Amino acid sequence: MPDDIQRDNGAPDYLIRTEDELRALIGPLDPIAVSKTIMRLDPHCRQFISLSPFLCIGTFDADGRADVSPRGAAPGFVQVIDDRTIAIPDRPGNNRLDTMTNILANPSVGLLFFVPGFEDTLRINGKARLTNDPVLMAAGTVNNRPPKMMIRVDVEEAFLHCAKALKRSKLWDPTVQVDRKIMPSLARMILEQIEHNRCADEEFLADVDREIEHDYKQNLY
Repeated sequence: MPDDIQRDNGAPDYLIRTEDELRALIGPLDPIAVSKTIMRLDPHCRQFISLSPFLCIGTFDADGRADVSPRGAAPGFVQVIDDRTIAIPDRPGNNRLDTMTNILANPSVGLLFFVPGFEDTLRINGKARLTNDPVLMAAGTVNNRPPKMMIRVDVEEAFLHCAKALKRSKLWDPTVQVDRKIMPSLARMILEQIEHNRCADEEFLADVDREIEHDYKQNLY
C-alpha cells in the first residue's frame, strides 16, 4: 500500500451503514435492473451458457465465510438440464475442496459466466448439490475421463450483467495483456509465501515448475 494512502480505521464519518445511506450516495435503482431478473433459463441464457468456457462460482461456509473459485473447459462444458437446472463438472484440482465443502454446509451459490469477446456477463444464483449421477457424469466425460463429480445447481434467478466492468478493465483487449514473465513462477510465489528457506534452491524450484507443467498436460481432465 502506498505511504500516502491510509487504511480506513473505521471512523464513523466514513462508514456506510444502511441501505438508505447507500442509496443516497449511489442514486435510485433503474427499474430495468430490477425487472431483468428472471427465474428460469430462457433461450438467451441457454445460448450464453453454451458459448461460455469459463465461470466463477461463489460459495459460503456454515459461518458465512465466502469463497470464489474458477471453473473452465471447452464451451458448453456446463450442461443445461432444463430451464431451471444446470450441472457443472468438477475436474482434477488441488484437492482443497473449498467449493465442495462449502456447498455441503450451505447450498447457496452465485455463478458468473464469461464468453471471450463478450463484454456482457451472465449471473445465476441458486442452490447447489453434489452428485455422481452416471448420466450427468457420462455427459461430462472428456478424453475418456469422467469428472470427479457434478455440481447440480437449481436456478433461482438469472440475469444478464452490463458491460461496464469489462469495458473499464479492457479484459479482452490483446494490447493490454500483461507478459506472464513480469511476475515469478507460480511455484516460486507459493514457496516464498510458505517456505522461504527453499526459495534459494533454483534447481528445486525448476523441478517444481516442471511438475506443475506436467500436471497441466496430464491431469486437466
